[in-house]
Amino acid sequence: MLAHYHYFLTKQAFFCILSGDFLREGCFLKKDKPVYREVAFKLSGEALGGQGEKGYSEDALHFIAEEIREAHDLGVRMAIIVGGGNIARGDDLERMGIDRPDADLMGMLFTAGNAVGLKSIFKKHNIPIRVATALHIPQAGELYVTEKVLHNLRDKNQHVIIACGTGNPYFSTDTAVVLRALELRSDVILKGTKVDGVYDRDPSDPSAQLLRCLTPQEMLDRKLEVMDETATTLLISAMKERLPIIVFNIFKKGNLARVLCGDESIGSRVVYNGN
Repeated sequence: MLAHYHYFLTKQAFFCILSGDFLREGCFLKKDKPVYREVAFKLSGEALGGQGEKGYSEDALHFIAEEIREAHDLGVRMAIIVGGGNIARGDDLERMGIDRPDADLMGMLFTAGNAVGLKSIFKKHNIPIRVATALHIPQAGELYVTEKVLHNLRDKNQHVIIACGTGNPYFSTDTAVVLRALELRSDVILKGTKVDGVYDRDPSDPSAQLLRCLTPQEMLDRKLEVMDETATTLLISAMKERLPIIVFNIFKKGNLARVLCGDESIGSRVVYNGN
């Protein structure tokens, strides 16, 4: 196997070897050529809050930045579609009596704030980054235009944080990530969560089983909370694109790089009949 692949050690793995803890969680060998090079990455707002979910966690922000930095070093370019649920969710605002279009607009503005904060954190980790927004907010980033984002990703070797969802009410960031992945011709959609993948029931249930593979139709039929119904329907309508989705735990050190390098032991995969 070593004859076919060139491996290198991360700095962390090197020190794990010295300490005798090699192959402990977070210490691993990686192939230097990822399977996926152009990625649409759904980063929920709740992830920015760490275990607290609301607001921001300094540890979570810098941990995510380090994972993205590792992906950058592999030569991967990411369109990062960020949510706003760490501040408030549109559904919650609507229940308070705020009209749905206004609640959704508030949610889109929250994602723009998250994008600005992430940009600042990423720059401190030497990650080349830009922000594109589906609403015209020039102080936060440039207006999303597919060709401009592709230019930044492919020609300038920059990552792009995409905020404000689709720019329209009634559509979630789940729908936005599918739409942007199709527009940008991404190799894969990655969805980083706090659990190891997709389960057949609430992951907090001790009897919950991790599902390694499922189809978009199964997501709908079994009401699995991978993406909302609109996003799943969009996937099904674009079935010929056969856009894979991988759901995995973003808070396990090195998981993002492993997924990008094709480690199928991590997470759950949404595949298509015939794959």
